[in-house]
Amino acid sequence: MSALIWAIGATFAVSLIAFVGIFSLALKDKLLRKVLFLTVGFSAGALMGAAFLHLIPEAVEKTTMMRVSTYVLAGFLSFFLLERVLYWHHCHKEGKCPVHMFTYMNLIGDSIHNFIDGLVIAASFIVNVPFGIITTLAIIAHEIPQELGDFGVLVYGGFTKLKALAFNFLTALTAILGAVAGFYLSSYTGNFTVFLVPFAAGGFIYIAASDLVPELHKESDMKKSMISFLFFLIGVLFMYFTKVLFGG
Repeated sequence: MSALIWAIGATFAVSLIAFVGIFSLALKDKLLRKVLFLTVGFSAGALMGAAFLHLIPEAVEKTTMMRVSTYVLAGFLSFFLLERVLYWHHCHKEGKCPVHMFTYMNLIGDSIHNFIDGLVIAASFIVNVPFGIITTLAIIAHEIPQELGDFGVLVYGGFTKLKALAFNFLTALTAILGAVAGFYLSSYTGNFTVFLVPFAAGGFIYIAASDLVPELHKESDMKKSMISFLFFLIGVLFMYFTKVLFGG
């Protein structure tokens, strides 16, 4: 039971990182819009990096490449269908769409990712406490910039700052659900994550390639466009270095 308490405490601490966007409250709207456009580029790169450098390689270690490819494709197609349904429900009926669909897609994708983080943290604390702490620190290292990127995507997509902070925190709390599930279903979570990890990767690829990258292409100024591409690369490279430093 002590492992469960440690896991819940660790995932709650990780969830608090969702409030990293609170620093943006002090920025003026004009400056904030410029910063948010760059965070969209960073977030797109981080999502691609997380999918191709973390999630897919992790999944390949546990099953065949064919199964991983199938689950990635299933995730991609599921998010494609989900966006169509959300767009019809929120935009077709209202005749307008004040909030971009990628905000909702990002929340769903992030919830799945945080749930997986919770599963991983719980599994590590079941092994022993020091291993659990190291795993938690590794997750925190890549969650800080990712949560900042997620916050930027939400505000850029139409959420108010406070609403973005609140929803970002709510999705972060799914890590606690993952920790509880991982503890009580420890003998089954291995088979579950074999599907869930590549499925989440497919969702991340869809969000980045279909929703966020097109937003970057809307910028007509070549200089600003290249800067946004630079931040995209920074997002990818950050995920690469977290892979090198912490592994997994």
